Formats: sequence, C-alpha cells, structure tokens
Amino acid sequence: MPTRRTYNHRIRAAIVASGDANLFPELSIPRSTSSAWLQRGSRDIVGLDDDCTALLVRAQRLERQVRILVQVVRLLLALRRVAPQELDFTRLSDGAKKERLLRAIDRAREHLPLARALRVIGLTPARYHAWAARQTNCSLDDRPSCPRTRPGRLSFDEIRLMGDMVQSADFRHMSVRALALHAQRVGRVFAHPITWVRLIRERSWRRPRLRVYPAKPKLGIRANRPNQYWHIEASTIRLVDGTRVYLHAVIDNFSRRILGWRVEERLNPLATLEILSTAGAENLSAEEPSPDEAGTHVVMDSGVENVNATVAGVFESGQLRRVLAQVDVTFSNSLIEAWWRSLKHQWLYLHQLDSIATVRRLVEFYVEQHNQKMPHSAFNGLTPDEVYFGKTDGVVESLADRRAVARRDRLATNRQSSCPECPRAPPLKTEERAA
Repeated sequence: MPTRRTYNHRIRAAIVASGDANLFPELSIPRSTSSAWLQRGSRDIVGLDDDCTALLVRAQRLERQVRILVQVVRLLLALRRVAPQELDFTRLSDGAKKERLLRAIDRAREHLPLARALRVIGLTPARYHAWAARQTNCSLDDRPSCPRTRPGRLSFDEIRLMGDMVQSADFRHMSVRALALHAQRVGRVFAHPITWVRLIRERSWRRPRLRVYPAKPKLGIRANRPNQYWHIEASTIRLVDGTRVYLHAVIDNFSRRILGWRVEERLNPLATLEILSTAGAENLSAEEPSPDEAGTHVVMDSGVENVNATVAGVFESGQLRRVLAQVDVTFSNSLIEAWWRSLKHQWLYLHQLDSIATVRRLVEFYVEQHNQKMPHSAFNGLTPDEVYFGKTDGVVESLADRRAVARRDRLATNRQSSCPECPRAPPLKTEERAA
C-alpha cells in the first residue's frame, strides 16, 4: 500500500504566500496538492522559526532570477560568437552560425518566453521562424529558406539597391510610388510600389526628409485632353525669419504639367494675370476655340488675387474661361493644392528657407523635376511632359515588357541557386522554354 506523502509546513506557506503552484519544481509536488493549498490557504503553525518562510520564498525567487540571467548571458555570448556586429539580413550567411544561435534560443526557452529571448538578441520573430522552418538538408547558407520554395521573390542585390535608393538624398523629393517607377525607368529594380512600401516597413528604412506640415485633402475635376482644365492658385510660405512669400502656379489637369509659376514677396493681384498670359501664349494656339472645345477652363478660388478687374480682362477673348471652385462648380481646387502639398513636404520643407531667392531656386528645380523626370502614378510611369506633348513612345509597353523579363530572369536565377540536396526542379512551361 503506497505511503502518504507529507510536506513541511514551510513549503505550503511559501507556495500560498507567493501564489505560484510551481514554486518548488524539484519536489515534484502534484498539481492538485498545490492548487488545494492555494485555495485553502496556509495553516496556523506555532514555532520558533516563523521568519524562515519569507526567507525561503525570497531564496526561490532569487534562484529563478539567477536562472533567467544565466540564460540571458548565454544568449548574448552566443550572439557575440556568431555575429560580432548587429544582426542584419546580409550579416549572417553561415548556416552553422544560424544553427548555433537557434540552439541557444531553444535552451533559453526553458526559462524565458520566446518573444523575450528574441528581443534580447535583437532577432525578429519572422526571421526566427524563417530560420527554423528552412529545409534541414539544404546547403545554401546565405538563404533563410530554400529559394526553390519561392523563386519569384526579390534577390538580395535587388533589396540592397532598393534600400540604397530609399535612403539616398538624391531621391528624397520623390514619393515611394514615383521612386519605384523611376527605378524601373533607369533599369535598376523592377518591383511593385507595394513591395517597396512593405520592405521599407520591414527593414525600418528611413527617408532623409522630415515632414512638418499636415496633409490637405484633394478632390477635383478630371479632364480628358490637355488644356481642357487648368488650375491656378497662390500659396504662402513662411521663411525662417517669420516673413512670408507667395507662390503662384498653374497646372494642367490632364497631364499634371506645371505651365507657369511665380514667387512674389507680397500678394500681387497682377501675378495671376501674368501667369495666365504667359501660359496661354506658350501653350494655346491663337485660333478661336471650336464650340466643342469651348476654350480652356481655368479653375480658381475666390481670392482677391484671382477675382479683380485686371484678371477679368484675360477672359474676354473667350480662349480662357474662368470657373470659381465651389461657386460655379461643386468641386474644390484640390489638384493644384495636392501639388502644393508635394512641393512643400517633399522638397521645400527639407531646406532652410532663409530668403526669397532660395525659395525661387528650390521651386525652379522641383518644377523641372516634376515636369521632366518624375513619373506620375496616374500615367503608369510617364512624366507630365510626355503626357502633355503626347510623346509616350511606347514607354508603358516597354516597362511592362522589361518587368516581365526581370521577373523571368529572377525566376531563372533563383532556380539555378539550388544545392544537390534540393528536389528536382519542375519542367519549364512552354512559354518559359520559348523565352
């Protein structure tokens, strides 16, 4: 007949005081027994060593902390041996070092949660699970998993180029979508803008610019040909000394091309007249508009720089027709406001605006880049100048073909980067074999 197990009253008092049923794992106390102690509480014991209970609880807690600290030290030592520098996606390419680090993490999980152990060594959970799930027989040390499982993914060289372009000061005036299309235009990286955004978030890439002002909403009219709708407006820029300068610009709705701009020291009512006259002389024919075209509609707000007797004279010929936003139409003048936002947040506010000459120089550079160099997402990689003048020259089709070639080359490269232990590659499709 089995004997009944008994325990010292100090053990029961320590478990009840700490509230931890597994306080003494070396004693192998049944779970039901320790749970009953926690429910019923400790018994009143009369003795000469009542303070021993508190000391015993403290000793157990200190032993647990020591075990945790030992595991933390072991993790840091393992990290020091395999990766003297900070962990990065190109820094740890040796498969043996990965295995050593994974073994250290497995040992630490006996006393530490996995999330805390990964946080100690600076390893992301996604990267840990990618290492743990890699094929055990694959001999490619520099891959987090066998490339044959995902042959369409980006290569390390492509990711490195994307990181360099995102963090380069030469492209800080471009949005992520424009940067992705520009990388395709120059033939460096062929990847979707969503892929750029995902990698920027995962790799914590920081663009060399600081946005200060909040974004404005945008909503407006959409044209179906150049010079059908223009948008003109003035915006204010505050210099570092507190003075203000005024920016006037007119943009074509269809192509998003900047047709004219001015930077003035004060709100000049003649600036709108001069910009419209210059833009009309350079971009509109002298012939009378046909009834179908009905001239060029100039969308503007009701500011004093737009609504005055001087500006009204430019609309008497009928070549330009004034449309007051939210008065004559229900739409706002959001298209030019969206361009103001891009100009300010992506370029002007990244510089020390100390004089009106500096503002003029910066605006001139950005207008040139916007019209000639920066692909617009609405045009599938075309620039405003190409859309306005109709000089596409098959750019959209060429980009589509080059993206397909880049994807096919990427698939071929990843399929060739296999080791002898990898399974046999599936046969190529007819279209891949023909290519």
